[in-house]
Parts: sequence; structure tokens; C-alpha cells
Amino acid sequence: MRKRLWPEQDATDELRLLEEWLTFLRITAVNKVAGLDRSKAVATPWPTSPRMSVLGVIQHLTAVERHWISIVAGGLDVPTLYWDDPDPDTDFDIAPDATPASVVAAYEAEWERSRAAITGMSAADRTKLRFRGQDRTVRWIMTHLVQETARHVGHLDVLREFADGDRGE
Repeated sequence: MRKRLWPEQDATDELRLLEEWLTFLRITAVNKVAGLDRSKAVATPWPTSPRMSVLGVIQHLTAVERHWISIVAGGLDVPTLYWDDPDPDTDFDIAPDATPASVVAAYEAEWERSRAAITGMSAADRTKLRFRGQDRTVRWIMTHLVQETARHVGHLDVLREFADGDRGE
């Protein structure tokens, strides 16, 4: 389990606060994988969401972070991850050789790429790439990632409870 630090309560730097909240949520997400074997980490217990597994959610978060922070905000020339446009849920599909350790390592590596992509930018800066005809601020991108990650941490809470009964943050 990785140690989480609550964001600075008296933060005056908006982008730093958003990065700290995102980091808090990222660590919460990877802690949901800790101790699971592959079979439990790839289990899909919801009949209405047959692709949603613990590893699928982590892989989705990796793909979303790559897209929004590295590509849209930072303008890096890197490929998207796991997505096939005709089927937007392919980022939840787990490769046969993927393990909890490899999926978490890919997610953690993306955190470093994200930090590098927006280094030197401010919350008010416009993104380097327009997405669907719109440009956005780094503030919007980071707030969206906090929202997206928090939503999926909730999914991970339930998936982990299904997997082995473990509950809590």
C-alpha cells in the first residue's frame, strides 16, 4: 500500500492543489489493487458492465490521463493508449499477459509523463491541442481528471469489495 498525503489545506497555488488532489486519488486507486491476484483483479462482477474490472478501471484511468494531460494539455506527440475509436470501451480490455503489477506500473509511469507534459504551465494556460474544436484551460483539464479519477475510485471501492470483501479508503 502506498501512503497518501492529503492536499495542502491552505494551498494558494491552484494548479498545485489540483495536482495534489489528483495524486491523492491516483494513490487511492492503485491501493485498491494491492494484494489482489490476477484472477480477482480481472473479474467482472457486474452483468451490466461486462468489461469493468479492477485492472480495466486502472487501465482506463491510464488512457484518460494520457489523452487529456499529455496529448491535449501538453501537446506531446505520443500515441493514445488502449482505445479503438469504433469501440470506446477497449481501454477496459485486459491483455492476457497483463498483471496487477504491470497495469499499475503503466499507470504510475503515466503520472510522470503527465507532470512533464504540463511543467511550466499555469492553470489559466490554454491547452496545446484543440479537442473537438474547443480549446480548454489546464484548469479545466486537471479538474476533469480529478472528477474522472474520483468517479472511478468509487467503482474500484465496489469492485474490490466484490473481489475479496475489503472495504475502506
